[in-house]
Amino acid sequence: MSKIITDRRSFLKSTTAAAALVGMPAIVRAQGASRPIKIGLLAPLTGVIAAGGKELVEGFEMYWEQVGKKVGDRAVEIVIEDDASNPDTSLQKARRLVEQGNVDFLFGNILANTGLAVANYVKGTGTPYFIPVIAADDLTQRTRIPNVIRVAGYTASQTARPLADWAYKQGYRKVATISQDYTFGHEQCGGFAQMFTELGGKITQQFWHPLNTADFSPYLGQLANLGVDAVFAMETGADATRFIQQYASFGLKGRIPLMGAMNATDQSVIRTMSNEAEGIVSCAHFAEGSKEPATVKFVADYEKRYQKLPSIYGFSHYSGAMWVAEALKTIKGNVEDRPLFLKTVLATELKDSPLGKTVKLDAYGNPIYDVSIRKVEKRADGKLWNVPITSYPQVSQFWKYDPETYMKQPPYSRDFQGIKS
Repeated sequence: MSKIITDRRSFLKSTTAAAALVGMPAIVRAQGASRPIKIGLLAPLTGVIAAGGKELVEGFEMYWEQVGKKVGDRAVEIVIEDDASNPDTSLQKARRLVEQGNVDFLFGNILANTGLAVANYVKGTGTPYFIPVIAADDLTQRTRIPNVIRVAGYTASQTARPLADWAYKQGYRKVATISQDYTFGHEQCGGFAQMFTELGGKITQQFWHPLNTADFSPYLGQLANLGVDAVFAMETGADATRFIQQYASFGLKGRIPLMGAMNATDQSVIRTMSNEAEGIVSCAHFAEGSKEPATVKFVADYEKRYQKLPSIYGFSHYSGAMWVAEALKTIKGNVEDRPLFLKTVLATELKDSPLGKTVKLDAYGNPIYDVSIRKVEKRADGKLWNVPITSYPQVSQFWKYDPETYMKQPPYSRDFQGIKS
């Protein structure tokens, strides 16, 4: 026993001397390397969007399992908490993960209100927080928090602008919009409406409806009689399913072209649908029907594992995990150095990933993507998926506007849609 103690003292003495030569950070790194990197994953596993929360977890876990739950020599431990689709619960669970679970960083959430609750909390703690789905524009614009980064995510208005440009090029000059009446809908419609009217188009009318609308016939009756060239619909979840089905049954499919926000034709919506969804055009940074090799492999792997095509929730969290893992590799897993970790995440560029050939973050922590105009088509086996029909390179959250000038205009809302007369 005395020999062991003597050897241990000698070891500690030599370790202390070595650390003194290179400074205290060496001690921190040595201690950090001996324990797993702990990630707190927040997902709505109960509540109104529980199905999406399950797919969020699926995509995130799939990436880490593919790499052996390791970054270099360090193990990765994932602690999952249910945010219950509720901001108060989400805040409580984030505190538990940070203050009791001692996680190194947080990931996840879907709903904007749950994400904003966590973002406001980590503003005070400095905990890195990565949000691949939460799309509230101002989180990477007017009210940016430096340690909140939208890896593999998007602002709500980002992909609506290329769709507006595409619509104008198809010869559409009069468009009506219909949307769920909350911030995500306001921002997607705002991006579309501002871009379309700046090009010379006209937004004839905008319809806003409550979440969980069962009967769209009052809106569809008005849309049928407006004399528009096309309709832009910002719908998610069950509302998207009902709207698309009722649009077809009302006789508008094939009569008035329907364009959707990316969520309207997401796999979480169309995988249970039939012909009524075929032909709808949307715009996104992901198209599961793409022939790009990295996307083909990801979709095949996901489908083999879960017997379904990936939704935006699974895709975004798989890609977000990949983004952060690449940054951790660069710094050899030194997650304890938060400033270095955050700086490295912001500087990381992904190449030939499911996100595209080259993807990087802008100065505000939001990705710049090649985005696809997609059309819902039927695969050989009868499954519906989104197939790219054209592409817009390197689309920023600010489109072609100067960021500082752009952020002087008000945030999109029901009252401000950026419409040019």
